[in-house]
Amino acid sequence: MTRNTAREIAVHLAYEWSFSDLPVEEFLDQQLSAETFSDLAPEYELYNEMPNEKQLLYIRRLVSGVSEHAAELDSYIEKYAQGWRFERISLVASAIMRVAMFEMLYMPDIPHGVAINEAVIIAKKYDTPQVAKFVNGILGSFLREEIKE
Repeated sequence: MTRNTAREIAVHLAYEWSFSDLPVEEFLDQQLSAETFSDLAPEYELYNEMPNEKQLLYIRRLVSGVSEHAAELDSYIEKYAQGWRFERISLVASAIMRVAMFEMLYMPDIPHGVAINEAVIIAKKYDTPQVAKFVNGILGSFLREEIKE
């Protein structure tokens, strides 16, 4: 499994966690089980292979970080989604942007360009080309205005 696949799984889980009442660690324990991967594999190819230990830690760090910093990340999305109320942004797009913003803010080992590029690729896979452009625009503005290199 590649880091790209692990990131995509993290986006899936960040999205799904938004509907869960479970504490994030309990949710991740359930979702990152061999049984859950086996159940999801017929529907989603990215669940065909169980992540290794390093990938599991990466996924857990992303999803836990997104849950811990959700209010902060959402405020950035709202700030840069000019002309859009946060409620109008699809939950998939929000999850994608939360993961990318968390990487840019809190994971210095991830190049910012990689975080944005991967977010756009995931957005193209799960939403329309217009949403992918929207995600790219918001993340680009966020990077220029908020990230001090």
